[in-house]
Amino acid sequence: MPELLYFGGIEGGATHSKAVICDRFGSIISKVAGPSTNHWVCGIPEVARRIADMIESAKKQANIDIDLKLQSLGLSLSGCEQDATNKVLENELLDKYPNLSKSYYVCSDTMGSIFTASPLGGMVLIAGTGSNALLRNPDGSTYTCGGWGAFLADEGAAFRIAHKAVKTVFDHEDKLILSPYDTSATWEQIKKHFNIETRYDLLDHCYAKFDKAFFASMCEKLSHLASAGDELCLHLFEDAGISLAKATMALLPNVSDQLLTKNNLNIVCVGSVWKSWTLLQNGFKTEIAKATNKFGLNLITLTQAMAIGAAYLAADSINYDLPRDYSHNYNIFQHIPPNDGSKTNGTHTNGTYTNGNGVAAKKIQTNGNGSLSNGKYTNGTSNGTSNGTTNGTSNGSTYGKSNGTSNGMSNGASNGGTPNGKYTNGIQAKKGLKTRANASPSTILVQDG
Repeated sequence: MPELLYFGGIEGGATHSKAVICDRFGSIISKVAGPSTNHWVCGIPEVARRIADMIESAKKQANIDIDLKLQSLGLSLSGCEQDATNKVLENELLDKYPNLSKSYYVCSDTMGSIFTASPLGGMVLIAGTGSNALLRNPDGSTYTCGGWGAFLADEGAAFRIAHKAVKTVFDHEDKLILSPYDTSATWEQIKKHFNIETRYDLLDHCYAKFDKAFFASMCEKLSHLASAGDELCLHLFEDAGISLAKATMALLPNVSDQLLTKNNLNIVCVGSVWKSWTLLQNGFKTEIAKATNKFGLNLITLTQAMAIGAAYLAADSINYDLPRDYSHNYNIFQHIPPNDGSKTNGTHTNGTYTNGNGVAAKKIQTNGNGSLSNGKYTNGTSNGTSNGTTNGTSNGSTYGKSNGTSNGMSNGASNGGTPNGKYTNGIQAKKGLKTRANASPSTILVQDG
């Protein structure tokens, strides 16, 4: 009779955790759910107790003797980024729960995600209650962006989206920063979620009774408002998409060529916020278009719990070749092709004119020589002639003919300008505003909205 060998893995987030046990063939034979296992929130002794409870429940579910030790147990946990504290947790488990497992492999929650999808490493972008981005190259080099918690980071995460919603309402009511979007629906949702009537009632939830997971859980309700067309909530999710793209861009320069498959990098997207991809994608794609990449990006979701990646890492740490098929562990939900940086001005996307980098162009009109003080447009660089609405003059100068010597607002000009010069270089001009011949380059007329 073959020896009974079992291998475990736990993925631990700031809100929930999952545990799996595999047999020696790599098949998952039990799964259980549990509470947060972030030791910065719960403390190491409590985290060790919760881990023991989950593994004991998983053993019972698989009809494994409770005293039979696992060969290895991988712990891919939120908050486990430091070797010193990871070792303290391992020793706590070995000391207090001697029959749980023979050995442990402790790492951050990002690592389990990566190694669920590939044996070489890769990139993971977590957007759940909190957020974090990590790149692990085959040579072991690791790069991170974010992951500093609610007070210092969490951009693009559920907590940050919910927090920004509350802050926007408070600032608007205080008349500190007036929101360009109607705040009434968001405020009503905040009151329902926290069961409050006034802003003062919310202070308890922000301080004395602060619960990050509960605060963040409002994000799902805000996503419903956004899907129904609420402009403030749409803005919040688009902004979250921008933040997640920025975290990605921070790591891209460090990607090893060994991680590329058919010139594409797989990015593991983990967390409940990714369920709102339709709300995130405009901000994400617009921002990521600023990056110059020679390789494409595949955004992927895991079809297996990332606890299996933790189990793989733990088995590898004791040199046991646990069978696995990575192709069954993920799906690609978005492909973003390579971008060599050669875009053309005048592109029109979803009704918004964007410049060569895919950035929404500000509605600003300039003087006769077409220079713009923020540097996005200078003397009509890169004519965008595809839609006939860009660069109203033959030499690319904005709102005026060459050298700004004539009144460029009157009729556009030879290079595709529209009647009355309404569109120039992809920027919409306010009707009736004119520039003077030889106007100063620093003169900028701003159109509201």
